[in-house]
Amino acid sequence: MVSLVVLAAGIGGSLLVWALQSNVTFLHSPTDVKAGKVPGDARFRLGGILLENSVQRSQGSLEATFVVTDRFQEFPVVYDGILPDMFREGTSVIATGRIREGRLVADEVLAKHDETYMPKEVADAIAAAKAKDAASNNTPQAASAANSTTEASSIGGSY
Repeated sequence: MVSLVVLAAGIGGSLLVWALQSNVTFLHSPTDVKAGKVPGDARFRLGGILLENSVQRSQGSLEATFVVTDRFQEFPVVYDGILPDMFREGTSVIATGRIREGRLVADEVLAKHDETYMPKEVADAIAAAKAKDAASNNTPQAASAANSTTEASSIGGSY
């Protein structure tokens, strides 16, 4: 009887872990995506800044295309739905979806209105890209770029 209970608990625990893993979506910057750090058909969150002058809306539909940037790399996004009221060029956005034909096909878009606000995850991703870029260029700014991770993280908040 005890072995049956242990077996049932093990199966239940395994199913719970599997269900939680299948619902996890990771945040990546455009630099991460361009570097191939996103598995093929994985659903993920793309975070960054909505690139200025990149928003294009399709006539007669809700479809919009735009570009998300971390100021080092850019990645195109297409979204068919109502965009958030706070969706503005130059502000922080997070788009969730899958890559299809070289662009993110988003099923959800989040935006924040305050130009000084940046989600902690986005700030960290941008700071990491900045530090990597500075280090790869062997510039004296490499040390200060690495230190800016802490500064950028303090800008964070929640949606």
